[in-house]
Amino acid sequence: SGLPESIVAAACARSGQRVLHVDSRNYYGGNWASFSFSGLLSWIKENQQKTDISDECGDWRKLILENEEAIPLSKKDKTIQHVEDFCFDDQDSAEDVEEAGALSKLPIFGASGAEGLAQASEKESPPAESALAEAESQEPEKATGSEPASAMEGNDPEITSEKESSHSSALGESTLELGKAEAAPSEISAPEPKKITYSQIVREGRRFNIDLVSKLLYSRGLLIDLLIKSNVSRYAEFKNATRILAFREGKVEQVPCSRADVFNSRQLAMVEKRMLMKFLTFCLDYEQHPDEYQEYESSTFAQFLRTRKLTPSLQHFILHSIAMVSETDSSTLEGLQATKKFLQCLGRYGNTPFLFPLYGQGEIPQCFCRMCAVFGGIYCLRHPVQCLVVDKESGRCKAIVDHFGQRISANYFIVEDSYLSESTCTNVCYRQISRAVLISDQSVLNTDSEQQVSILTVPPVDPGKAAVCVIELCSSTMTCMKDTYLVHLTCPSTKTAREDLEPVVQKLFNLNTEKETEKEEQEKPRVFWAVYFNMRDSSGVEKNSYTGLPSNVYVCSGPDSALGNDCAVKQAETIFQEMFPGEDFCPAPPNPEDIIYDEEEIAAEESGFSNSLETKPESSTEECCSGDDSAVKK
Repeated sequence: SGLPESIVAAACARSGQRVLHVDSRNYYGGNWASFSFSGLLSWIKENQQKTDISDECGDWRKLILENEEAIPLSKKDKTIQHVEDFCFDDQDSAEDVEEAGALSKLPIFGASGAEGLAQASEKESPPAESALAEAESQEPEKATGSEPASAMEGNDPEITSEKESSHSSALGESTLELGKAEAAPSEISAPEPKKITYSQIVREGRRFNIDLVSKLLYSRGLLIDLLIKSNVSRYAEFKNATRILAFREGKVEQVPCSRADVFNSRQLAMVEKRMLMKFLTFCLDYEQHPDEYQEYESSTFAQFLRTRKLTPSLQHFILHSIAMVSETDSSTLEGLQATKKFLQCLGRYGNTPFLFPLYGQGEIPQCFCRMCAVFGGIYCLRHPVQCLVVDKESGRCKAIVDHFGQRISANYFIVEDSYLSESTCTNVCYRQISRAVLISDQSVLNTDSEQQVSILTVPPVDPGKAAVCVIELCSSTMTCMKDTYLVHLTCPSTKTAREDLEPVVQKLFNLNTEKETEKEEQEKPRVFWAVYFNMRDSSGVEKNSYTGLPSNVYVCSGPDSALGNDCAVKQAETIFQEMFPGEDFCPAPPNPEDIIYDEEEIAAEESGFSNSLETKPESSTEECCSGDDSAVKK
């Protein structure tokens, strides 16, 4: 039930298809999931042990007929490797500590795994006309202590802040006050931060929503457009990424993004400000000026920047913090396209191009699962599948056999890559992603406001290695407890995750458990706990690379190493259009007021029941379109 599969399931259910969505895991999201702290510890233990899925139906091969053949599926998930976790605090003190009970206000689709869909029914959905949720920040004091506000989507992609009892005020796409409001210093002097211990983290474990994959949503990206179009965004809430950071000459600096940021920046000289604005203006419509870049099309973007009369600091900011492309591998055109995309996303919902879903990235697949369930899709967790059943004559897949020995027939089958056996993936060459998750006590760049969502790109030290993307989340994102920060590090793998990422962690953080440390180390954020792991990147694998798959079996990939989610959305739409050419992909559900009822059907209902004709259409409408909770509970 990862993101591509969940989008396909929602699209199929919305177009009137009957959908069965099964997952061998006991939580939603697959490798896109979010966990509480105790849930993540269980996930770590499970992946370190690598136990096989139990085979409850040993004689399932008897169900395969003479004119059929079986394609066995994998019993072991091999997408996660080299899992190593470390505690930099007194771990013994947490041995007898238990995680506190449920929070008073759980997320719409909480990160607690199998209970996620059930929890959805406990919270009333926003009105049907609402769409993209919260991008507007609250004051730090409000953000950490109360349920975050929602934002509503009207006919135009605008953000509307939902104050405590009002849904009225709106902010246009070009408004930049969101980012400014979040960055404003707190008027109340902050008290001394409390000392956090590992036992406290364990006790407050349900306040953590820790993503397996670290991504942000481009405000004009494909996923945001799909959330708005399908109205799935009403199931989620969002927060702006408040700042873009750069790591240069051993220091973390804030990168000016908007025009106002550039001219208010104290880091840049006036000449540099003019240089930067001139270059960014060129990037916005670079296609109109081919003579300025055509001779450098075969060069790297870094080489092209050196020809543009930019200072070294400006080249660094543009390459690593705006375009966010490789210094050695990205061409001039790729760099210009990435810079243009960054600039086009500025100002739509805030002062940076990015949004982050409250309660973690794992909310997004569950939102699409909910849409599928509302339109009749059936969900079964802890439900492994033994094999695909293929008809020898037609060569098409006709059924699956599950671990109970049931044969389930269908016309189309969508399989996540990790379910395929080694014999099917013999010719597939996978890439790997190196991931690390840290819990720290302060931000990598302290400011007056503690509630910052930051993205930082750390350039590679050695040639041939990739830059490391660092995303730092504060407690108002509902992903960590108060007075802590959740830090995600991601890069394409060259070695194990720890070998790839630990040098960057050591540059930015204090890992020393001893009290007597050097002054330079004491100024760095202190890490309480960390985990490193490698995740398979199956994006970009063509279907014909898999051996012996029937034409009506489609393969979805796991997460890729890119910052955005465009790959998953493109893949889901491609699969849907191949199955149902000409069908609209994830259209918005109809408003109850717009549903037209057949007069003969109403007359038949009237003859069978004694209640009046006036109340009957309203009752039917509520059952069809507002029955989210009953459908989800089933």
